[in-house]
Amino acid sequence: MNPEDELLAVYDAEGLVIGAADRGTVYREGLWHASAGVLVRSSDGTRVYVHRRTDSKLVFAGMHDCLAGGVVDAGENPADTAIRELREELGVDVPVGTVLPLRATVSWDGIWAGRALRCHLFGYEYRYDGPFTHQPSEIADGWWWTDAELRAHLRDPAWPFVPDTRAVLDGLLTGGNGSRR
Repeated sequence: MNPEDELLAVYDAEGLVIGAADRGTVYREGLWHASAGVLVRSSDGTRVYVHRRTDSKLVFAGMHDCLAGGVVDAGENPADTAIRELREELGVDVPVGTVLPLRATVSWDGIWAGRALRCHLFGYEYRYDGPFTHQPSEIADGWWWTDAELRAHLRDPAWPFVPDTRAVLDGLLTGGNGSRR
């Protein structure tokens, strides 16, 4: 299936689901949609799993990220998206019945490839030490960093890091419920 044909949930600016559209339309028209991402921490909480996206991704190709995540499909809720994306991107199977803690939310109204990109982001956390199995079409490489190592790289505005993750990350790294709309 062509990724641009995937049916996504469409949201309004306030964060309410108002319909559905294919991914190509959502990106071309700059429609509000949602994304769920999971910050994977080591079991002891001292490290964060960071990865580089493949050069073939539809958005933010080749950039670094520390969330396993993706867009919310039509009829799906963000918590289910988070668990699905963790399995698809990193090969992590979350036990049935596990509830991932929602740590941060933010609405990001940005630009990608010269077009508006508007997304409500839901940031979750999961403790896991590996192993990881990268989805070859999405993840080029991955490694562990401490929060301090990640923050040091984030201070460099030229470091190619996914901008919507950058927007939600403060709430995730502080461990609080850093909700912002």
